[in-house]
Amino acid sequence: MIPPARVAALLLLFPAAAAVRILRRHFRGDGVISAVLRLRGGHAGEAMDIVSPTTLDPVTPEDWDALRSNAHALLDASINRIRSSKEGRVWTPVPDFIKEALHAPLPRTATSCAELCARLESLLPYGVGNTHPRFFGWVHGSGSPSGVLSEVVTAAMNANCGGRDHVAIHVEKQVLEWARAMMGFPANSGALLVSGTSMATIIALKAARDIFLGFESSRKGGVAPAQKQHGMLVGYMAQGAHSCIKRAFDILGLGSEQLHMVPVKADFTMDVDALNALVAADRKAGLRPFVVIGTAGSVNVGAIDDLDAIANFCAAEHLWFHVDGAFGATAVLSPEISPRLKGMERASSIAFDFHKWLHVNYDCGCVLVRDQEAHLRAFSDRPDYLAANERGLAAGSPWPVDFGPELSRGFRALKVWSHFTEHGTEKLGAAITHNVEQASYLAQKVNTAPDLELLAPASLQIVVFRYVPLVGNELDLDALNDALVVELQERGIAAPSTTRINGKLAIRVNITNHRTRVEDLDMLMTEVQRIGAELAQRNAVNTGSPVG
Repeated sequence: MIPPARVAALLLLFPAAAAVRILRRHFRGDGVISAVLRLRGGHAGEAMDIVSPTTLDPVTPEDWDALRSNAHALLDASINRIRSSKEGRVWTPVPDFIKEALHAPLPRTATSCAELCARLESLLPYGVGNTHPRFFGWVHGSGSPSGVLSEVVTAAMNANCGGRDHVAIHVEKQVLEWARAMMGFPANSGALLVSGTSMATIIALKAARDIFLGFESSRKGGVAPAQKQHGMLVGYMAQGAHSCIKRAFDILGLGSEQLHMVPVKADFTMDVDALNALVAADRKAGLRPFVVIGTAGSVNVGAIDDLDAIANFCAAEHLWFHVDGAFGATAVLSPEISPRLKGMERASSIAFDFHKWLHVNYDCGCVLVRDQEAHLRAFSDRPDYLAANERGLAAGSPWPVDFGPELSRGFRALKVWSHFTEHGTEKLGAAITHNVEQASYLAQKVNTAPDLELLAPASLQIVVFRYVPLVGNELDLDALNDALVVELQERGIAAPSTTRINGKLAIRVNITNHRTRVEDLDMLMTEVQRIGAELAQRNAVNTGSPVG
């Protein structure tokens, strides 16, 4: 075999790129390449037209230019899509040909950048519809155009935010400082960005569970032995609170049946007197109450519990006070709504989302835990290969992984930081206030319509009602209103959802959209009444019952 140095000397006669192609074709290993680079005055790590044979990057300058050109076109298409979000259909069903294309075999060969971008662009019209001003289903944020920009930077950096000392971690620390300040929590409280309120709830309740069962017992011995020693834990939330709390009890090994439902008052808020009676009865039965979940904006009607009264009760009874603030907690930025959230700042923990009423792109939620030490003890347990250091890349302890279950974490913080930096809390709070005013306007329209029935007061940003034909009350109103909602969705007019209020199926209109106008609400009412009458007439014909 010819010595590498000799081969390198001969290849000095060729341009660098040609020399490397010859080397890769006829030699294995990096020794010859390193020798060539040393003779040229470089080293093996330099980028002198040299790329790994297994690189996934574009290889030639032309390839990079093609990526740039296609990326610019795709960015334009994405921004155009957001710009036109108030036009056309709210929801468009995915065509069969796209569904079929998305059942293709596992790809074994490469696809060109142009073809890939064309496929990506083809998906843009078929989202859930939450960027449209007449998307009223569930509680979805509507995003903002500049959210695309932070996602581009996030993709370019590809940062793992489980820990270590790099700029993404410092951006997250900044966002968490803002979150604490926004919710009135101490500067030294525990905090973490997560996928959403569901994960935030699990993290908060795990800290509560471990405190009441003992960290050593709960984390090492398991929940069942710990409960034999310390007592069967039970928690409390109002009827109608979010189902993620029940799932958290299940996941944490407490059992969903150990989450006891507290009756609500006429305004759908927790009856604190009933809570007091439940806790006393459970203690008498040998159970161990440990947490009360107050709701800042219930899922069905947007009700806000008397958080201050619950905070007082939990302080007197030595219970953990958790606030489910998925969307409603962020209304603290509205000067008009903030007084109704009094007591939230006293909570032991809060779970809320940035991607709902604050319109940060999906996904990003947050958990705050007042007792940072408890938060740390509930999760921190790093193996040797994740050991911290005072210097270098492993500095910056504690890491995010010390506050939650995930080591692999995306750079969620950047889109929050970018969004708050661009708009500021005054503008975000004004959008929340406007939505609440719009809900009040819609509720008034429902109340004045003879063929509509308001099923609950508009407490925050949710309006629940149903269509009731003026004649033909023998019709199945639940089935009629369910069909009405489906028609609104499938015709692309609007996208409300349904729920049940006191046993009645309701059309549920949630307004958490900064693009929604009064005209959108007027159109919704007109179409509800028009389609409702159309369906009622059709049902009457089918059943032989007259409808006016």
